[in-house]
Amino acid sequence: MKKLLTIISFILSFAIVSNAQPVKELKADQILSIAEEQYENGDYYNALDWYNKVLEVQPDDLSVIHKIASLHYELRDMKNAASWYSKVVKKDKENAYPNASLVYGRVLKMNGDLDDAEEVLNAFIQNSDDDNAKTLAASELSGIAMVRTMKENEDVTVEDAGNAVNSPYTDFSPIYVTENEMYYGAMVSEEVIIIEDNKDYFAKVYSAVKTGDEWGNSKPLGDVINRPGVHTGNVTISEDGNVMYFTRAELVSNKMMASYIYMSEKSGDGWGAAQKVEGLGGSSIIKQPAIGEMFGEPALFFVSNQSGGFGGWDVYYAPIDGLNAGSPVNLGDKINTVGDEVTPFYQDGNLYFSSTGHAGIGGLDVFKSEWSGSWSAPENQGMPINSSFDDIYFNLDKSTYKGFVVSNRPSSRSLKSKTCCDDIYNVSIKEVILDLEALTFESGGEKLNGVTVQLVQMDNNSEGETESDTKAGTNEFSFGLDRETAYKLIASKDGYKDAVVEFNTVGLDETQTLSKTLNLEPLMVEVTVYDTIRTQTPIRLNNILYDFDKSNIRPDAEPDLNMLLSLMTKYPDMVIELSSHTDSRGKDSYNQKLSQKRAESAKSWLLEKGIADSRIKAVGYGETQPVAANKNEDGSDNPDGRQMNRRTEFKIISGTTVLINERVEKRVVTKKADEE
Repeated sequence: MKKLLTIISFILSFAIVSNAQPVKELKADQILSIAEEQYENGDYYNALDWYNKVLEVQPDDLSVIHKIASLHYELRDMKNAASWYSKVVKKDKENAYPNASLVYGRVLKMNGDLDDAEEVLNAFIQNSDDDNAKTLAASELSGIAMVRTMKENEDVTVEDAGNAVNSPYTDFSPIYVTENEMYYGAMVSEEVIIIEDNKDYFAKVYSAVKTGDEWGNSKPLGDVINRPGVHTGNVTISEDGNVMYFTRAELVSNKMMASYIYMSEKSGDGWGAAQKVEGLGGSSIIKQPAIGEMFGEPALFFVSNQSGGFGGWDVYYAPIDGLNAGSPVNLGDKINTVGDEVTPFYQDGNLYFSSTGHAGIGGLDVFKSEWSGSWSAPENQGMPINSSFDDIYFNLDKSTYKGFVVSNRPSSRSLKSKTCCDDIYNVSIKEVILDLEALTFESGGEKLNGVTVQLVQMDNNSEGETESDTKAGTNEFSFGLDRETAYKLIASKDGYKDAVVEFNTVGLDETQTLSKTLNLEPLMVEVTVYDTIRTQTPIRLNNILYDFDKSNIRPDAEPDLNMLLSLMTKYPDMVIELSSHTDSRGKDSYNQKLSQKRAESAKSWLLEKGIADSRIKAVGYGETQPVAANKNEDGSDNPDGRQMNRRTEFKIISGTTVLINERVEKRVVTKKADEE
């Protein structure tokens, strides 16, 4: 697996063709020696041919069968790898290759043979003594369970980036430079590279420009970036586009012997001379840089196999200041596993990377983890970003709605098997814009300005990120919303109870504006009011009102009559005139009689409560003393005014000349309750 990752991590999969000896008359050990030599030289395709020739002489040689199986796996010919690993597992009675079943189960899963893969992996876990290998097998089983229920994300499309950037060899590390330009790594050739005949076989960084929806005009960057004699790739560019980090690697026989990170800055229309970043490297391999930040400071994420990690390849970060890097920090066991984690990409607090250790659909799957003081559990990015094969180098442009992924999913242009080599794929994410329109009202329906509205993201009933706005001259508010998110909307204003509305955007997959109404209820407090009542001053009993042509006491009149009862009880020498009035409808004589009945009705209520008849003079004034207009200025009827005229009043006519009435009213507070 480490050899495989060494190859695909820098993404090379070329064959070295050498002068082979004639096969005739060679003994089995001589053929095996040639096969092993080709393998050590990194000539995997020729080595495969020679190992097959060994089997023609020694058909039951398990070590050779295992070598052929592992070569198919390293060359990512998963169809043949499954066939040969099946033979290894069946023939290996002595358990000489204890992890062969793990690889076999993984290959079966990648080929879509889920039932067989599940059976092989479960048997492996039962029989293995290797805890790390059992952990990887359990992760593969979790991935199988996930595949059985996972649906493809219809908001995401993944399409081949086209022949202008994809070749029969592996193409890798694409990244947007501008909206219509990408950089990517490649070793371009239409046929097997013969190293002895080709001195310029090294991987280079290329630029491609998009015209319409098609990538084209692909050409390598200059020698300041693509230095002769080393493999160059894995570009990452700063947000302002002025700084570029990338790797230069030295491979010997397909084995990465050294890899370092370099930096170049924009110089005029091109890139300046590249310089090596100090503080990284040493005895370990450093590759695949990604610009980001940690704890609010610039950082460089990268992949390394240095000691003290969790698996083969781990993701690290180091504080970065131009060419100077701080001490590398492993991202920990939330991100890194006993498998391999590669090709990190950082954007807006999110880290994307590919892994064989987390539960996946295929071999290497793309995952996402969010930073909020610690890394969240990595989330598989699902189909179609991930496939049943290897999916790496996922990244997005500034808009976050388009990007790239590199994959060896089956392709018709591959040089050898349909899954041998990686191609670049365009990723498009459906843009769904969700907005919120909120309106604030008093509980009675009137618009309410001067309100503060808070939009709070909810996470498992806990309040998260909050956005707040206060509008002085309007009751209209607007906010942007995230998808698949729960929210609480809170409106507050002095003198009102907070209004709260909860909602979510789960399942909303079309651009739309949500509307919410917030009704704020006035806060009420009980206030003691002291009324001064003087002799011969009419005091209107505001609630003693009458229906048209009626004289009976309505239930809403009793509070005011109770107030009058308490006064007459408190001041026993007080004598009052209790007067009633009507509106102007009806004849004068009739209204006079009706008002008298109304006054007598109120008097009777007090008499029933024990007040002496001699202390109350009941007088009806009819329509002669209106307090409001019975008609509007335009001559139309004024029902509110008529209601006010149908009233009862009292005034002191003897006894106590001045008295103080104490009563309790409910009023709207002028400040919030917690400030009282």
